[in-house]
Amino acid sequence: MTDTANDTEPVVRLYEDDGDDLLTHSEMGDHITMLPEAPTTVDKHGRVRVLWGQQMLPDLLAGRYRTVVCSVNAEDNSHGIIAQLVDLMTTSQWSARSVTSFASMFSESIAVHAAHDREPYILKYDLDSLLILAILRPKGQAYLTLDDLARGFMTVSKMLHNRYDRQPVAAVSFLGARSNRLVESHESDAEPSFEAVLRTMFESGYRGDVYPAPYMWSVGHVGVFPSYPFPEGLDRMRAGSS
Repeated sequence: MTDTANDTEPVVRLYEDDGDDLLTHSEMGDHITMLPEAPTTVDKHGRVRVLWGQQMLPDLLAGRYRTVVCSVNAEDNSHGIIAQLVDLMTTSQWSARSVTSFASMFSESIAVHAAHDREPYILKYDLDSLLILAILRPKGQAYLTLDDLARGFMTVSKMLHNRYDRQPVAAVSFLGARSNRLVESHESDAEPSFEAVLRTMFESGYRGDVYPAPYMWSVGHVGVFPSYPFPEGLDRMRAGSS
């Protein structure tokens, strides 16, 4: 006698009651379309996880990470995530004003004593339960470039190497920023693609998590992957292969 129950795919039910019918694709507002990775028995070594759909600030405040990577400038950080963190972390002795004051003092010191060094520098803000590694926006620039990001993450990766006390680590996407805008280069003020940002981080040695900006959750018509590097099939598709 054949066990027909093993010959059919299981019925997928995600929600109780009428939840599955109520949350159909056509009824959704902002949403993402996640493309699953190929099945594997071990976690891929050397990937950057992308936390689609997750809120970064609550995760940081809940203690899910020991280190966060973001940016800082020497003028005004009141609109950046670093200001929210220092104001909301109960163990923080920093404020948005003192964060900017420290960055300004460091920036002026560089101009005097290390004017020919390659920027950007990484500033450390210790909130006791969370360490902020902030990429300092180069003096005289109103933005960060992908090249700045690459050099910054090279230093960040060195600061994280074999420092298990600084793991796990998360980073902002640097896209859609208000205080420290990211552009492709000095010649192009266009914001780079998310893939370009992930590639820059990865090639600079970063292997932590990345939180896409919430405004990026509205591209439900485009499939997204939960980690980088992306599957090789994507490049084959772009090259015109079937």
